[in-house]
Order: sequence, then C-alpha cells, then structure tokens
Amino acid sequence: MVKIAFMGAGSTVFAKNVLGDVMLTPALRDAEIALYDIDPERLEESYIMVTSLNKNINEGRATVAKYLGVNERRAALADADFVVNAIQVGGYDPCTITDFEIPKKYGLRQTIADTLGIGGIFRALRTIPVMEDFARDIEDVCPRALLLNYTNPMAILTGYMLRYTKVKTVGLCHSVQVCSRGLLHELGIQAKEPIKERIAGINHMAWLLEIEDADGNDLYPEIRRRACEILENGKPDFYDLVRLEYIRRFGYYCTESSEHNAEYNPFFIKSKYPELIERYRIPLDEYPRRCINQIKWWKSDREKYVSGNVSHRRTMEYASYIMEALTTDVPYKIGGNVLNDGLIDNLPREACVEVACLCNKLGIQPTKNGPLPTVLAAMNMTNINTQLLTIEAAVTRKKEAIYQAAMLDPHTAAELSIDDIVAMCDELYEVHHAGGWMPEYK
Repeated sequence: MVKIAFMGAGSTVFAKNVLGDVMLTPALRDAEIALYDIDPERLEESYIMVTSLNKNINEGRATVAKYLGVNERRAALADADFVVNAIQVGGYDPCTITDFEIPKKYGLRQTIADTLGIGGIFRALRTIPVMEDFARDIEDVCPRALLLNYTNPMAILTGYMLRYTKVKTVGLCHSVQVCSRGLLHELGIQAKEPIKERIAGINHMAWLLEIEDADGNDLYPEIRRRACEILENGKPDFYDLVRLEYIRRFGYYCTESSEHNAEYNPFFIKSKYPELIERYRIPLDEYPRRCINQIKWWKSDREKYVSGNVSHRRTMEYASYIMEALTTDVPYKIGGNVLNDGLIDNLPREACVEVACLCNKLGIQPTKNGPLPTVLAAMNMTNINTQLLTIEAAVTRKKEAIYQAAMLDPHTAAELSIDDIVAMCDELYEVHHAGGWMPEYK
C-alpha cells in the first residue's frame, strides 16, 4: 500500500483529478491519502469530495485523512511514498492582485504572470520559503518520497528543490500531453496515429522539435505552410497567433499557450506598438479574470463536488501514471521537468529543463537530447537567466538579485528603465514583506 500526501488539497478540482485518477488505477486503489491545507473550509470541502469519490468509484478501498495547518504538516507527510504539491501561496487576493496592479502603475502589462515576468518572479519568491519548509519535513519524515510538483513557476520551484534540497523532485505540467495533437487539430491536419514527436526545452517553452505520422512522414512542412497562411490571411476566431509566429520566425512550435508566451519575450506586449495586442489577440490581465470567474464558478458549482454523487473518469494528468509505473515497474514516458545536467548540451547544467523521461521502479530517468537549434536555445536562455537569478535571490535574500532577475526578464526590460525596474521591485517587495509573504531581504 502506498501513501500519497497531497499538499494544497484545498485545490478541490485538481485534487479530484489527481486522486480520482489514483482510485481508478488498480495498483493504487488501496492507497493511504493524506490531504493537507492551511484553509479549513477548502480542506473540508476536498475531504468530503475525496471520501465521496472513494465510496463511489473505489468501493472505499483507500484510506483518507485530513491535516490542517503547519502543526499537522509532518503528520501528513510521515512515511509518504509520493507528495503532490499544488499550493498557491498568497492566492488571488491579495497576491495575484498585487502582482498585476503594481507593475501596471509602471506601465508594465501582463497576461498570466505565474511563470516568468515580474509576476512570476514574485510568485516564486513567496513560494520558495514554503517549499523549503516542506523540504525539511520531507527529508525528516519521508526521505524516500518523490515530490510531484505542479505549482508554478514550475522551472524556478523545481529547479530550487533539485539544487538546494535532498528531495527527489519532478515538475509536471499539462502542456506537453496536448501539444502535438492540439496543434494538428487547430490547423486541420489529419495524421495517421500513432504520431511520433520529440519535445525538449524548458517548461512553457519546450519545443516541438520533430513530428511524424505513423508512416514516418514529416508533418512540419505542412504545419509551417498552414501557420504562415493563417498569419498572412487572418482567421477571426483563431487565438494561437503568438505560437504560430514562433513557427514562422523560429521554425518550431512550443508547448504552452499563446497567452502565456506573449509575456515571455520582448516581441508582442509593447506600449509603443499597442496595435500588436489586437493583431495577435493577446488577452491582457487574463489570469485575474480567470481567478474571478473561477471563484464565481466554484460558488455556483460547489455542490457538484461536495455532494455524495461525485464521480470521475481517469484524466491525462501524469501523477497517477508516474505512481503506477514506480509501484509496478511497468514503464511509462512523461515530459518531466528535471535538472539539465547535460541533457540539453547548449543550456546551462543548473537549468531546469523539460524533456522526455522514463518512469519505473528506478524512479524518473530523463533522456539526453543533445543541443537545441541555436535560436531555440537562445529563446530558452532569455527565460533561464531570470529563473536562475530568482533562485539566487531566494537563496541569498539579496534585493540586488531580485533587481537583476527583473532587469534580465525580456518583457520587463523591453518596457521599463532600470530605475523604474528597481522602484517597481522595491514596491512589490514592501507590499509582500508587510503582508508576511516574503522574508527579510537586504
């Protein structure tokens, strides 16, 4: 019997997906499940949901317990085989609001702000201290556990855990699973299955390097043709234009959505060229809108999840498949976030990269990819620079490193002067520190 500790269990819908998948996996159905959160109401809602799922789809085989607050964290983690991390430190109100509204005062607009940019930097800086506390407890009470990190900013948090703790960690995202087929679908390309693909890079900017149909036909020439046709002729209901521009200018498609990638570079959100927002259909302030809608949706649909009628179908989330592979030794391939350490030759060894990984009883075994095309490595490096400096800031607690991370962020640097970057960072730090979300920096 395995034990699974779910950190941030108040994320009820995500807990349903991961733990519902577990209950539909024969090798995991009798798991001991520990639900941990610091919000008593959300924890209780998830507990009701998970226990109902256990009854409805699992004949009550799993054991489910809830743990509230820091004082019960070690008990939740004790003897765990797998730790799922789905926390959001600071939530929408106040921290996401802060991440958007203060930069906006300086003329810096964002779309999602959870991975890179000034919002991603400060999201990381308030999350890493909590992850550090998790790591100390894991090292003490479940040192053999595998941490499955789903929390953003993925590359920064996973990179920190792999470099500065002893916790076995893999970062997991949703974008790799849907990248190739999503692209083919939106371009209207029919391909004989199973398709062959190779994806490597960094989280939210991993590159679809190769794509072939079942007969070995290269699908990229037709992909490039149709991408350019859409960009040149327009398509009113098409919203993936940033990534199609990547195909036209760099030759390759990347894993994460255009609303994300619009803010990972200096090309699209530019105050001097406001017409680009409409041209590329970039949804500024998208993440706050999603948060507001999600809160409204949860209030109206809450009963579907906390009623006794909740059910589930197994999803594409990697977590249960990884747990199954490590438990049964039946191998499974994922796109995982791991320490580079030579996997991609022309990216830094200390970078966190997203590559194909084999999962079995030996753990997570990443594959070596060789070098990326130079332009793709260069694009990744613009993000890696900020990721590494943000980790340095969190470890050293030096404001200078925060400034440097922001100064080297492509979008921030393209829009603001150095003086404004420093002033903005200082204002963000003061608000975060005063609210207890960041420790003292010097």
